[in-house]
Amino acid sequence: MEKFFERLMYRSRWVLAPIYFGLSLAIVALGIKFFMELAHLLVDIVVLSEADMILIVLSLVDIAMVGGLLIMVMMSGYENFVSQIDIDADEEKLSWLGKMDSSSLKAKIAASIVAISSIHLLKKFMAAESIDNDKLLWYVIMHITFVTSAFAMGLLDVLYAKATKHKNGD
Repeated sequence: MEKFFERLMYRSRWVLAPIYFGLSLAIVALGIKFFMELAHLLVDIVVLSEADMILIVLSLVDIAMVGGLLIMVMMSGYENFVSQIDIDADEEKLSWLGKMDSSSLKAKIAASIVAISSIHLLKKFMAAESIDNDKLLWYVIMHITFVTSAFAMGLLDVLYAKATKHKNGD
């Protein structure tokens, strides 16, 4: 009976596979939004102010960063929790594929969230005259929270690695 439940639990990891595939559909949606924003930029480039153009470009960068984050989560999550991705020897392989454990994935996600938040905050600052100061303060507080959280997670990983190394006598 125990072996049956262990096998069942182990095989239940495949429930995650459609979720990771769903992230690839989210990347398609981001791609569509990216090219809609790019078309808006190119069509209106003559009449756009410099500030408006920069805001659109920052939106494009933001979309690209979210897409990269989705790829990292999708590919690494699948490899860490479902199954290794088999890539033929003649196919191009991402250099980090198969090398990112859940701890390094967590660090990369935190860094990506901070970067995305930075871009979002910069966009808010560029449009600061149309935003209430209280709202702007909350955006800064949220960004500082993301930065602090990412720093704390990194620090905890370093401390854990040192404690593990010390415990193992390395």
